Amino acid sequence: MEASGRRYRSVAPQPASGRNRSSIHSLGTDLLCAIFSRLDLFVLVRCSVVCKSWNNVIYQSSLMRDLYYKKNPRIRSSSDISIPLETSMKIYLEELAMEQHRLALTSGSAEVHQWTGHPVRVNICRMKRGVILTGVGDKVLRLWSAESCKYLDEYSLPDMNPLVDCDFDESKIVGMTSAQLCIWRRRGQRSIFQLREAIFQHGLCMRYVDPEAVIGCDDGRARIFDMYSGSCSRIIRYMLEEQGISCMIMHSGPVTCLATDDQLILGGSTFGSVTLADLSSGERLGFLKSSFSPTGMKSMCFNPHSFLLFAGSTAGYAHCWDLRTLRPLWEVRASSNVIYATQHLSSDTSTLVVGGLDGVLRILNQSTGEIISSLVVNASLKDNKEVVEKKASVLSGVSFVESIPRCLRPPITCLAVGMRKVVTTHNEKFVRVWRFHE
Repeated sequence: MEASGRRYRSVAPQPASGRNRSSIHSLGTDLLCAIFSRLDLFVLVRCSVVCKSWNNVIYQSSLMRDLYYKKNPRIRSSSDISIPLETSMKIYLEELAMEQHRLALTSGSAEVHQWTGHPVRVNICRMKRGVILTGVGDKVLRLWSAESCKYLDEYSLPDMNPLVDCDFDESKIVGMTSAQLCIWRRRGQRSIFQLREAIFQHGLCMRYVDPEAVIGCDDGRARIFDMYSGSCSRIIRYMLEEQGISCMIMHSGPVTCLATDDQLILGGSTFGSVTLADLSSGERLGFLKSSFSPTGMKSMCFNPHSFLLFAGSTAGYAHCWDLRTLRPLWEVRASSNVIYATQHLSSDTSTLVVGGLDGVLRILNQSTGEIISSLVVNASLKDNKEVVEKKASVLSGVSFVESIPRCLRPPITCLAVGMRKVVTTHNEKFVRVWRFHE
């Protein structure tokens, strides 16, 4: 880079200050386009967030787009997506990334990296921007690199009840006990903020989208808390006058799973029903129910790009509703036991990943519910602090699951989906990262 920069500076105009610039910023736009066009798609996306000038070169330069197409004819020809010429480079790269993610997950080829992440059993995982958060089972939350599986940091919960659920973003960690919320800063001086005790009772699940956390409780209510004020931000629908907490009554039974976006809150219950409500006003917008009753909802995720809601149930069914019509799109018996986890990449509208009690990781088609691939680890792995790598085996059908030893398929209690990878926890000490390849 430096050598190329010096050669380029010999013909480039000198800065107004008269001093030679020795950084990569001295390279002209055309030369940067030539360099970026040779990079792998995912490396290129990382470069786009380095600085504003690189972002503009990568996403707005027509030369960059033309060179990338020319240097990567195989990628473009192998993709099913059709991109009009006037479409921006950013949209093209996003759609190409989703296509490669789909091809990787549906190929059935995966390597599993496993390591001991906690001294006791762990059953929750979250993943964002290449960072994994694991915990719940003790009073410690830990961060890991999704790329190297290396330990990054941890957050302890002193003298309180064990954690029930957790989530995080770039600036903070949010943990929930059965009756309290805790917030840690990720940057700057380490601190923990605890909302006052007993602000809710028997919290079962949580969804956090800055600046609010939504709590699902066993009294059938969902409570909304503002993370900055540390209290109720507004009255939604029903008021607990003695505590002044914003909440809405969603079900007559416990709220066992939640899904949210900027405008909606969706709550699943033990009775197999799902309530759809406006997050701002609390107005009930719809009521969804499985045709296979009784079956309790254990996990949910919402895709705002397709307006589809997915859920996993205690009877082993994977469900899909179209929120534009409030009607079921499909219901598939994906497992013979409980489905604890249902998730997809935020921008992906093609694949859905589910896991549950039988320990099989399954990839489903979002549009039809068809099971595309079913995987287990092909060898028993002992607890080990070092990262151990194994291959995943593809199952040929549901009927063969029971013939596989339980040691090869520990229950999947939670999963998180990233670009061409899935993180799973199993109510054991270890954490797994499944890496998929085209």
